[in-house]
Amino acid sequence: MPHKRGQFERLTLLKINKTIMRNLSISELIDEFDTNRYMYLLLTIILQSCLGSVAAMLILMNGTNLITGIELTLCVITCMFYNAALLAQLESKYAFWLLVISLIVNSLLVIVNLVF
Repeated sequence: MPHKRGQFERLTLLKINKTIMRNLSISELIDEFDTNRYMYLLLTIILQSCLGSVAAMLILMNGTNLITGIELTLCVITCMFYNAALLAQLESKYAFWLLVISLIVNSLLVIVNLVF
């Protein structure tokens, strides 16, 4: 009996892992972004703008010098590229990748400025 139960638990975990990995494929995320484009436009503008403003605040809290100027420029450029892509109505895959880049860059800037 315990042997069969262990097999059942393993099979269940494998099914769950396959479902999670299948749902996290990039092409499906881009398709979802494209299907519900207008919903995601509003949500992601708010998300990346808030994250960008937190990053900018943390950068400016470290004072003003050349490094913080470069960091602030990078933060603003990535946020503005995404906003400009939405205003220009670029294809969903380009807007999606600009969002990913913006979120990664601003998240790294937040982490760097919190740690150092």
